[in-house]
Amino acid sequence: MTNVHGQVSEARSRLLTTATRLFYTEGIHAVGIDRIVAEAKVTRATLYRHFPGKDDLIVCYLREADQAIRSQADAILARGLSAPDTLRAVAGSIAEGIRSPGFRGCAFLNAAAEYPDRAHPVHQAVLAHREWFARTITELLARIGDAPAEPAARHVVMLRDGAMATGCLSDPEPICETFLQGVEGLLQVRA
Repeated sequence: MTNVHGQVSEARSRLLTTATRLFYTEGIHAVGIDRIVAEAKVTRATLYRHFPGKDDLIVCYLREADQAIRSQADAILARGLSAPDTLRAVAGSIAEGIRSPGFRGCAFLNAAAEYPDRAHPVHQAVLAHREWFARTITELLARIGDAPAEPAARHVVMLRDGAMATGCLSDPEPICETFLQGVEGLLQVRA
């Protein structure tokens, strides 16, 4: 919802920022609407004016996370690097995220674990992100070598998933190193 100047309302922005922080750090089911409203310093009516229900807020949180990742990928793609170097840069960006303070795993994998029903709007938002990511990696890999790109792209997605899932459980350095080595190995096989 925007104001008369076409800007997102301050209350909506506070709600989404608060929900994003809480959902990511504590888990979606663990955080109630009352807490989001209190910490965002808005009324319950304001929340429901912007988001008809908690599921709508969760989907918006995931769409915002998706858009941030797409923007990172777009910035890398815009550099005009070779396909292998572009994939290395995407993998490097993922590793940077895993190494970042407060990293708690992949927001999408975490949400899918809390919303396993594939028909649920939250799970659908997760699937949309994953389909975009897989398609992006497949398109990059199709520009490298002659072998079919889809199996290699699935491999990259699985490497990413594993790194994201374990990156918050222990020292992220060896996990990122293993992830980046795995991507490099796939590139060497395709070359």
